Amino acid sequence: MLDYLLEGGPWLMVPLLLLSFIAVLLVIFYLFTIRQGAVVSDKFMNAADALIRKQDYLGLIAVCNRENECIARIVYKTLDFATKNPTASFDEVREVTEAEGTRQASILDNRISYLNDISRVAPMIGLFGTVVGMIKAFESIGSGVQNMDLAPGVAQALVTTAAGLVVSIPSLIFYSIFRGKVQKLIAELEAAMTHIMALLAAQYKRANYRASARRETGESD
Repeated sequence: MLDYLLEGGPWLMVPLLLLSFIAVLLVIFYLFTIRQGAVVSDKFMNAADALIRKQDYLGLIAVCNRENECIARIVYKTLDFATKNPTASFDEVREVTEAEGTRQASILDNRISYLNDISRVAPMIGLFGTVVGMIKAFESIGSGVQNMDLAPGVAQALVTTAAGLVVSIPSLIFYSIFRGKVQKLIAELEAAMTHIMALLAAQYKRANYRASARRETGESD
């Protein structure tokens, strides 16, 4: 195998080996980061549910600062805006939530795109090596080399294409696997956001009801 790699030419095989090393590191990294607990956890959702019902928004902000989940970052942005802008309507708060939710979903989706990029670049590098090798082979034909003597040169030219496919195919397979996981996690994130916003909407309605009741009491007095 090492002989085949050396035949392909180090100036092209080294980039392919580097891409394969990066792909392995990305797969390991995604296995630990693209999971349910890194996006939405039952522990955080239970804490958020209890604190929102108590209207302890500062306590929930503190919980969000301790957690590194996507939903925690969304809730933090929402509550940070709501507490700093007490006169903001619920629609304005919801816009902040939706914007941050879209950003977090985009981060998840873009994170795995590196594997897709590797699966596209690797065969292009291999094909480039093959084209260069074939050019050299045809130059040899022009210099009078016999056809049978060209076979090793053509085989050497095809090594880079084979190496590019060896890197590309597993990268594309793992990209497809992680893409499915990301889509599932984004759906879970959207469901969690909907639950949080429903709780906040209920609290806003209670606050508005109490404020209107106080105004009516004051007017009657």
